[in-house]
Amino acid sequence: MFRTPILAVAALALLLPLPAQSPSTPLVVKLTIHDTIQPITAEYLKRGLDDAASRNAAAVLISMGTPGGLLDSTREMVAAIEASPVPVIIFIEPSGSRAGSAGFFLLEAADVAAMAPGTNAGAAHPILEGTTMDPVLKEKIENDAAAFLRSYVQVRGRDAKDAEDAVRNSKSFSESEALKLNLIDAVAPNDDALLAQLNGKTIKRFNGASVTLNFAHATIDPLPPSTRERLLTRLTSPDLDVLLLICGGLLIYLEFHVPGTIVPGALGTLMVLLAIFGLNLLPVQHTAVLLLFAALALMVLEAKFASHGVLGVAGILCLVFGLATLVNGPSPEMRVHFGVAAGAGVGFGVVTFGLAWLAFKARQAKRLTGPQAMLGQSAVTMTPVLPTGELPIGQVEVRGEIWKAALPPNAPPIPAGTAVTVRAVDGLTLTVAP
Repeated sequence: MFRTPILAVAALALLLPLPAQSPSTPLVVKLTIHDTIQPITAEYLKRGLDDAASRNAAAVLISMGTPGGLLDSTREMVAAIEASPVPVIIFIEPSGSRAGSAGFFLLEAADVAAMAPGTNAGAAHPILEGTTMDPVLKEKIENDAAAFLRSYVQVRGRDAKDAEDAVRNSKSFSESEALKLNLIDAVAPNDDALLAQLNGKTIKRFNGASVTLNFAHATIDPLPPSTRERLLTRLTSPDLDVLLLICGGLLIYLEFHVPGTIVPGALGTLMVLLAIFGLNLLPVQHTAVLLLFAALALMVLEAKFASHGVLGVAGILCLVFGLATLVNGPSPEMRVHFGVAAGAGVGFGVVTFGLAWLAFKARQAKRLTGPQAMLGQSAVTMTPVLPTGELPIGQVEVRGEIWKAALPPNAPPIPAGTAVTVRAVDGLTLTVAP
């Protein structure tokens, strides 16, 4: 009997207009790159761009401050930014940060380049550390880097001439200079101010498409590096890799001297493998590796032959210079500091020679088991010791034990309480002499 009113209410509800749905809040995914540019940084950037694309984000905001890094990783990151379906904003912040060398290449590759007050960017001249470049090679590297920068700066509509000046003449620009020279698009004190400044602005993507940015009431969602990326980033520190390599080598060396302890060998192996993994992510110089092998060979020879320390000192010098030049990084942050190399090399040499000296002394020490261990031991006569053939035979105390004692041929008797030395062992009888 209630069916008719219910149907009437349902029909009336269908006729009423639906409430207007509020537009979705724009999402901005924020990445943070405040370290050197290396393979793990490139992996983190690609992951962030993929995450933003899968979530239909309005843009990717990259907070950056870097002294530079590897050119190969920079090329990967630039390619990922150019191919990103989501607009990319690179913001050099906070005040005091810089986009040096590789960072300048990344800044110019962004859809929107921005800097905070008190920051600078530039000094992008390519460097081959530890290598003296002849004029032809230097010119080729400069031209290649300059052409790489021009290939996308012009597409972005920025000043290619001034950007190229940062490569050829290592020029660096403050935020106001970069804005005036049309190298960046905005200057803002923080993320919110930057998004408010860019809201409604139309930009030209790398593929030629025009996009109007909508950041009204945008939500900034940080995407921090994963635990794996943070760990691998730490392993790309050349100083840490050198310390892991040296400490691991010492622990393995200790395991050989004290077999069966297990812990030093296992821990040392783990540390050496971690060091090798980290160094594999960095530009390692092969001549430095040869110096390390030479240092190891010289130290082994020092332990085998008496060279009065000449081989050992040569080995330590090879080790120090090998560690100092091990990583051929383009910036000081990506090289082994000489203080670390010197401390690790000298410390390794001192500890190695110390362990070798202890092992040598142990080999030279008298045997502490068997009858031969009694020879040369000091003893005290408990009773008078008479010449051979006379009775009763004497007794002596050696290391808390009482032994029978006899005299060498034609030796005079020895009274009780006399300090004697063991000269021979015959069964349970010791031949002693004053």
